[in-house]
Amino acid sequence: MSLFIPDFDETVVIRAADAELTGAGGPVTNQLLVDSSATGGALSSMRVTLGKGANGARPHHHGKSAEMFYVLDGTAQLLSGDQVVTAERGDVVVVPPGTQHAFAAAPGEIADMLVIITPGVERFEYFRHLERIRYGKVPPESLLEVQELYDSYFGTSAVWDAARG
Repeated sequence: MSLFIPDFDETVVIRAADAELTGAGGPVTNQLLVDSSATGGALSSMRVTLGKGANGARPHHHGKSAEMFYVLDGTAQLLSGDQVVTAERGDVVVVPPGTQHAFAAAPGEIADMLVIITPGVERFEYFRHLERIRYGKVPPESLLEVQELYDSYFGTSAVWDAARG
């Protein structure tokens, strides 16, 4: 195992009012907080707010990064491998690199989560891409073309499908 040493020397401060929002007005809002380039590759971070019972990300994995979910409010369902975890306010779930995962608000619940990916991957453009899909500017299959760029590889999960009904 090698030690990753991030390459940045300035304190990063993002004011809530300055953080870009994607998905505003829909069932899933992403507040883009810190991208990998701002932290010398140390991490990427966003806040994900899910409406009642809303699906967040479908099953996928990251080949090079772990992903941490900290539940700020509400109740989330998270897939990690073949396990579905219900996490409530204050709970933390960390998914290792290469592990299939997904997330959603629990049925009838909202979920507000801080998500941190480490080491960081440039993710802001990924969320902008999702926004373009939402508005019909590019087709959903266009995500398949950028999986490697964003270290986000889509899959399927019978366990997740059963949990989400």
